Amino acid sequence: MASLDDLKKRIQSVKSTQKITKAMKMVAAAKLRRAQENAEKGRPYSEKMNNIILNLSNGISDKENAPKLLTGSGEEKIHLCVVLTSDRGLCGGFNSNIIRKAKSYFQKILNEGKGLKIITVGSKGYDQLKRLYNENIVDKITFKESKNANYFDADKVGKIIIEKFEKKEFDVCTIFYNQFKNVITQIPQEQQIIPLKASEAKKDTETGDIYEFEPEEDEILSNLLPKNISTQIFKAMLENSASEQGSRMTAMDNATRNAGEMVDKLTIQYNRSRQAAITKELIEIISGAESL
Repeated sequence: MASLDDLKKRIQSVKSTQKITKAMKMVAAAKLRRAQENAEKGRPYSEKMNNIILNLSNGISDKENAPKLLTGSGEEKIHLCVVLTSDRGLCGGFNSNIIRKAKSYFQKILNEGKGLKIITVGSKGYDQLKRLYNENIVDKITFKESKNANYFDADKVGKIIIEKFEKKEFDVCTIFYNQFKNVITQIPQEQQIIPLKASEAKKDTETGDIYEFEPEEDEILSNLLPKNISTQIFKAMLENSASEQGSRMTAMDNATRNAGEMVDKLTIQYNRSRQAAITKELIEIISGAESL
């Protein structure tokens, strides 16, 4: 049985931890508001860009000479998977949910006998994937020095992907991230960005929007497609940022509550042990007095 001094030290330790988790919850809540606003603002832009590209692709007469970033290499032998996670922990199941989604996709690709290459964006993703897929990881990227998700970091990742595609190192590229729904719910997503899937965006002609393009569609697409890849990655990073803060806020709130419950239990145990020690001393004093 733990001594009174041990119980007292443990209570103080849990209370100190509770202060830290409460502070982390407040910081995450403050960051969440801005991250959520950025994620919500980024969605219409990325969706509209996808729609414009699909609308442009419908006007291309010579499909065989269309940009390869749009149509792909014509094969699906090698898949490049870009897994976007965080560089920091203590955010509940945020990273694990993305990794679980990615691993399911990896297994499907490998079972079909296709090649798999992985790029991890965020140290937590690399830490979890290197155990099983170290041979498949071709690049690991971290942005620990960046305080917030920004387009420059997304553009760096986009350029790496385009460079590998131009060297014919893969045929299909898919990104994995968490879509922010609310503080409690973040939905793991997989999005194919090379070649662009028509099913992932609505055609503007369906909503009645008709465009006239100048110059020709091919020329516009050659400039727009690389930007679209960086834009989709940036959107994923914004969604991840909001999801990370929401998940961290929930995790720290649960940790603070659990710490409070533990303090209550330890306090009761401490009081009972203290009362038992006092009772024991009284019995010894009374027994000694009676013996005289």
